[in-house]
Amino acid sequence: MKESIFVAALRSFFKSIATILGISIGLGFVIIGVGILIGPNYVPPKSQPLLMPDANGNREMLPSNAPVILRLDFHGVIGVGDLTSEKIENILLDSQEDFLKGGRVKALLLHMDTPGGSAIDSDTIYRMLMMYKKQYNVPIYAYVNGFCASGGMYIASAADKIYSTPASVIGSVGVRLGPNFNFADAMSRYGVNALTLTEGKDKDTLNPFRPWKPDEDAPLKEIMASLYDQFTTVVSEARPALTKELLINKFGARVFIAQEAQKNGYIDVYDASYNEAVKDLAAAAQIEEKERYQVVQLLPPHPFLSDIAGSFAPVKVVKSLFGKGDLSELNGQFLYYYQP
Repeated sequence: MKESIFVAALRSFFKSIATILGISIGLGFVIIGVGILIGPNYVPPKSQPLLMPDANGNREMLPSNAPVILRLDFHGVIGVGDLTSEKIENILLDSQEDFLKGGRVKALLLHMDTPGGSAIDSDTIYRMLMMYKKQYNVPIYAYVNGFCASGGMYIASAADKIYSTPASVIGSVGVRLGPNFNFADAMSRYGVNALTLTEGKDKDTLNPFRPWKPDEDAPLKEIMASLYDQFTTVVSEARPALTKELLINKFGARVFIAQEAQKNGYIDVYDASYNEAVKDLAAAAQIEEKERYQVVQLLPPHPFLSDIAGSFAPVKVVKSLFGKGDLSELNGQFLYYYQP
């Protein structure tokens, strides 16, 4: 039977819709793949400025000769995403170029909400901040709104003063590696064997697929002891009331609510507002009380295609499953990280 013109048109319409939908889905997966594989090649060369509120809540653009407080946000796990030492270094370099050149940056504000993370990144960022403070003769204050734990406390030790909201949690001066699992007994029970080829003594230290040897973890413990000594030294030198003896023998890797943290010497002010911290920092930077200044945050550049890929549903689902505290990128690393 000959179909009517209407039915034929309807069939053609739905075929066209299906074709367009298929092409769109295919293109989406291509963009995701390209964004993951070659996205870093498309990173813009400079950080992107974002105007933040000053002590009076103003965030309008001021003339190019107005003094600037540079705000650095440490929100999330250190060593992951925008909180790698490389990205922080680029931000610090950008803070002396383009519209901020000429010594406009008069102070740094560290906005903290982090459980810590990579020991290497934490130490590198701390040292870059100390070098920046010395080179440009600027004060650094930290403001905690959430967590300032472990690697966050390490980085905050670069600050001249640490302010906090009352509900914030501070502390956790310690080092961790792992957890490490051993599957040797389970594999033996089911008749499963694993072969790891190595050259060099102890190259497969803590191999989870064979029984561990006595004191096999001794070299790693030596490294952790050195990192812990370095951590306690940095914090105790930055916080005079918090001696190394207290850190090691009394407080350990405990965390404290802000008021207790102040009593124990971890921070200076436990019930501060953001405005109060910015106002005091402006005064420390010798910015006159009536002088107008700008609070600027520099956002690390992101690969364009990776941002597009990140907007697709499958990527969002994966991110939601792991959350901002995902340590998959830090597996096998020594960590200054708090995880209850």
